[in-house]
Amino acid sequence: MLCIVIDTEEEFDWDRPFSRSNTATTTIAAQPLAHERIYDALGVVPTYVIDYPVATTPAASAVLTRLMQEGRCEIGTHLHPWVSPPHEEEVNRFNSYTGNLPPALEYAKLDALTHAIADSTGRRPTVFKAGRYGLGPQTSQTLARLGYEIDASVVPHTAFTADSGPDFSAFDVHPYWFETEGRKLLELPVTTGFCGSLRGQGGALYPALQTPLGRTLRLPGIASRAGLLDRLRLTPEGYVLQDLQRLARTLVQDGCQVLSLTYHSPSLAPGHTPYVRDAADLERFLACIQGLLLYFRDTLGGTFMSCTQLRQALR
Repeated sequence: MLCIVIDTEEEFDWDRPFSRSNTATTTIAAQPLAHERIYDALGVVPTYVIDYPVATTPAASAVLTRLMQEGRCEIGTHLHPWVSPPHEEEVNRFNSYTGNLPPALEYAKLDALTHAIADSTGRRPTVFKAGRYGLGPQTSQTLARLGYEIDASVVPHTAFTADSGPDFSAFDVHPYWFETEGRKLLELPVTTGFCGSLRGQGGALYPALQTPLGRTLRLPGIASRAGLLDRLRLTPEGYVLQDLQRLARTLVQDGCQVLSLTYHSPSLAPGHTPYVRDAADLERFLACIQGLLLYFRDTLGGTFMSCTQLRQALR
């Protein structure tokens, strides 16, 4: 089974500091393109996890609400704390990870965003993905208290600690249930895994390759070219189709039954992310998504589900 989760957000320069003034959402108008070119024909129902600027901009929320009402997508929640009220914290990299905020402020921001989405779409969201994957020690309790059923924030085999973010090094690619505040929630990890002949030892070997000495000696590149070890993420952003097919094939052969494809909404409009700078990039981007979905269905024998359909199936 494969789900698609789209980080649906405002436009901003990823190389510049975070700013509360970056609230433009013009790229939301480009999202139906993927449905017209790919999703509708394959019966794919992606989940757009939307943040506060998207939820509170009528033109942007109307595009996604129409898709939802037509049964062509689901809408969840994506919290970028620097553009989500209440604006009580300093805007910096540490505070850009929601889980680093005081628990009361994290709750207040997510509560405000949840209500904004419910007001703009007519449906209360139950799927959550933290902006910058920024889960914290109290996030699960906050999600449970606000009625969420699915979290999609964990990035297996990955640590963001160098940037003051969470450490997911001990997590693998498989979904799992967790219980908090008397509620049972499903974790749907961002599909990230190891490929290569040494993938079984990837959890121990990959961090060693990424040390300053390992990078100086170019060990990651050597291990990749030799077919020994790669860490790949199932996204068309920064990867080519062959990478995604290899990751999907490897994970399915190793027993993984649930995958999730992810990308950022601004990538569907040229000039807003490093991955899609012009029309040619956009065509390659769409072809990569379509190629992976066809490969998953026709070669690996997979099926497509929305996030809520997946939760119901796993129950």
